[in-house]
Amino acid sequence: MGRGAGLPTGAGGVDDAVTAALRDVDRRGFLPRARQRAATDDRPLDIGEGQTCSQPSTVSAMLRLLEVPRGARVLDVGAGSGWTTALLARLVGPEGQVLGVERHADLAAWGAANVARAGMPWARVVVATPGVLGAPRDDGWDRVLVSAAADRLPGELVDQVAPGGRMVIPVRHAMVLVERDARGAVRTSEHGTYSFVPLVQD
Repeated sequence: MGRGAGLPTGAGGVDDAVTAALRDVDRRGFLPRARQRAATDDRPLDIGEGQTCSQPSTVSAMLRLLEVPRGARVLDVGAGSGWTTALLARLVGPEGQVLGVERHADLAAWGAANVARAGMPWARVVVATPGVLGAPRDDGWDRVLVSAAADRLPGELVDQVAPGGRMVIPVRHAMVLVERDARGAVRTSEHGTYSFVPLVQD
């Protein structure tokens, strides 16, 4: 959940899909009533519990870097209000699956309700399991989006990226892309400087 600039805009097909998702999933429906008038402002907005709904241009850049395909299985870490979960759901379509995890129980319940109202039942938000970072699954996730800054690249989350998958995560102030190839080898690259709320790593 952050602020910044400097990621690449991506290629045409990805741009079109991300632009459509941002147009179709109204940020207003994922903000507290007192913040809804600022929904179109390009800045992070407070949603309680010390968390924010990220700056739209930052979210756009992260989604373009993530390159989410239709039908993907996606993990959204730090789902907050559910806005990014809903955007990801719009990108993967009904043949995909999106799981948002949020460590604050009240925010998770609110985010789950927001996502349910968005009418995309292939996406949901749940409370994060205490002591577990992300949501491990045997075959991994095709895409992982992390909306909070880690002080180091968490191996626990890297391990949850499936072969051929990608993860976008802020590490300190750098936006990091993690790519795992079909054989399981991992490479990382940095794409711009950003400020995010901290990722709690138990």
